[in-house]
Amino acid sequence: MTSHKTTQTMKPATAAKKLGVYLEATPAQFQEGVVSRDELNALQADPPEWLRELRRNGPHPRPVIAAKLGISIGGLARGGITDPLTTEQIEALKAEGPEWLERERATQAEVRKEAVRPKERNAPRS
Repeated sequence: MTSHKTTQTMKPATAAKKLGVYLEATPAQFQEGVVSRDELNALQADPPEWLRELRRNGPHPRPVIAAKLGISIGGLARGGITDPLTTEQIEALKAEGPEWLERERATQAEVRKEAVRPKERNAPRS
C-alpha cells in the first residue's frame, strides 16, 4: 500500500485570517479559490504587492485594529468600531484619543498586569 500525500488546503477566509488581512479587500482570485499550505507559506515568505499594500494601508480586520490600538476586540465593539478601518483611520483615532479608547487601553493594561501575577507567583524562587 502506498500512501498518497494530499495537499492541505484552506478556505480563503482562513488564509486571510492567518495573513492578517481583511478578506473582502483581497483580489477576487484569492477570494474565489482555495489556498494550499505551500501557497500560504509562499505568501508569508514573499508577499506580493497586493498583500504588502493591504498590510500597510488596510482596510484591516478587527484583530489587527485592536492590536494597533492596544485594546481587545471586545473593546472595539464597546467603542462602536465594527467595520474594518484603514491605517489612516486608525492613526486618526489614536490622535483623537476618545475617552472610550483611553478607558479600553487602561483596561487592557490591567488585564496584562493581572496575567503576569500568577506567573510571578509560580516562578521558582532562587
